Amino acid sequence: MKALENKIALVTGASKGIGAAIAIAFATAGARVVVNYRQDEPGAADVVSDILSLGSEAVAVQADISQPHEVERLFATTVAEFGAPDIVVNNAGSFHHGDFAALTLEVMRQQIDVNLLGTMLVCQQAIHHFPPHGGSIINLSALNSKNSTPGSVLWAATKGAIDTLTQGLARELGAKNIRVNALAPGMILTEGLLAAKKISPQLKAQLLAATPLGRFGLPEDVAQVALFLASEESAYVSGERVMISGGA
Repeated sequence: MKALENKIALVTGASKGIGAAIAIAFATAGARVVVNYRQDEPGAADVVSDILSLGSEAVAVQADISQPHEVERLFATTVAEFGAPDIVVNNAGSFHHGDFAALTLEVMRQQIDVNLLGTMLVCQQAIHHFPPHGGSIINLSALNSKNSTPGSVLWAATKGAIDTLTQGLARELGAKNIRVNALAPGMILTEGLLAAKKISPQLKAQLLAATPLGRFGLPEDVAQVALFLASEESAYVSGERVMISGGA
């Protein structure tokens, strides 16, 4: 029997990168998957196509997780398509690199609304919709949530809040057999990172020198840890922040 056989999973921000890799890993393990996206409809369609080619089931659902009514619709659609979710992954996020003193109110609100408020709204709906036997929530933190670097202070602050949210919810929801954990990836080579072209040769060398395994991570590296946290193999794991950083 596959690790997620007969399970239903909802992954936010799953049209590319880490979210897409998690959705595909879950489907490979037997889950039916809801692929959430905000704008990238073609990307979400590609992920669904990949999952269908595996012989699994998936559907793409557009929703902006920073909007309460859209999160409610996302879960209502999940239930209508597949049933109550067993696994919810809060992968959707917003990142802006820049000096803190120069950040506009709009940028601040965007990152807080998506990274923190959106995660909270999705967690609330997950709690309301999980079946009686419980479920698994997997939040996306970051390696630098504990030690931010110049230019990513706001991002790190929202991820630090995710760490606190994860630990608090794990304690609050344990009696309902709802497990809550966080993934803390280091430098992962995603489409977004490559497109941003923020990594100079000098910075790349510095980052690699600080990574004992000597390479950047891949979305699939994160997805395999998410699969563990979603499965019964981690039935006694909750409230944890799992670093996926090559030893950094």
